[in-house]
Amino acid sequence: MPEITEEDKRDQEVEGEERKASILLFLGMGCFILITHLLAVLLAAPLDAAGMQAFENPESLWNPLYFFGFIIAFTAFILIVLKYGGEKLVYFVLLAAVTLTIYYVMVVLLPYRFVPQVITIALALLLYIYPEWYVLDLTGLLIGGGAAAIFGISLGILPVLLLMIILLVYDAIAVYKTKHMVSLAESVVDLRMPILFVLPRHLHFSLLKGSEMEEGFFMGLGDAIIPAVLVVSANALPETLQFSGLINAPALGALLGTLIGYAALTGVAGRGKPHAGLPFLNTGAIIGFLIGYAATVL
Repeated sequence: MPEITEEDKRDQEVEGEERKASILLFLGMGCFILITHLLAVLLAAPLDAAGMQAFENPESLWNPLYFFGFIIAFTAFILIVLKYGGEKLVYFVLLAAVTLTIYYVMVVLLPYRFVPQVITIALALLLYIYPEWYVLDLTGLLIGGGAAAIFGISLGILPVLLLMIILLVYDAIAVYKTKHMVSLAESVVDLRMPILFVLPRHLHFSLLKGSEMEEGFFMGLGDAIIPAVLVVSANALPETLQFSGLINAPALGALLGTLIGYAALTGVAGRGKPHAGLPFLNTGAIIGFLIGYAATVL
């Protein structure tokens, strides 16, 4: 039997620490997905009552095409402007969009005089002055939950399913074929905007001090938002099995399916290798929704 050297022991310890860190990162990012979904479910009713729907006719199959067209146009705008040195323009456009979404969420969460305005301005200033990774994560959760709720109450089930299928195909092409989504993600990290969830791989990680992307674990906000849109839309289905009066069977199935899809994604994702999230997350959410819906109607 070969003797275990001190070097072998150190290698085993390092490997063990990396495994523990990977598990913590996996659980942490999974919590971000779960919180985004639950926040979207909680915000859906008050946002609906406030008339904050994005589309007048939620059942129109044109809506997902409009949505997808906006994504394509906005992505092209960012990449083109960045190519010609317009980082400041992109930064302030994103900051304005983030600030507006935070305000919509605060109006619903804290509908008291001047409170939404004060908190929104404070968070916008914090993003501008001190955009560290945990600040981006906090605001990202608010934005993700709010955006998912708004689009969830604005789209019926069939439009949501169509949108998710379109986006999972687009995400795969954009990451593996054209790779422009990878370039976009790297640019957003440099801009320090809450368009990505970020978790550090070590305690000294800091976006403000210029840590490399390989030193963090990143996930696009859209990977949490898009499946959550289905959860919110499914939760509005009438005559479905309810759990604690908060979520119904189809919505719960979509949520659990998203988490299973996320687990599958992390099983194939390698460190430093970008992977398309929506093919896994959307597929899991759709299958989970169908199982939950079947459990209700059968």
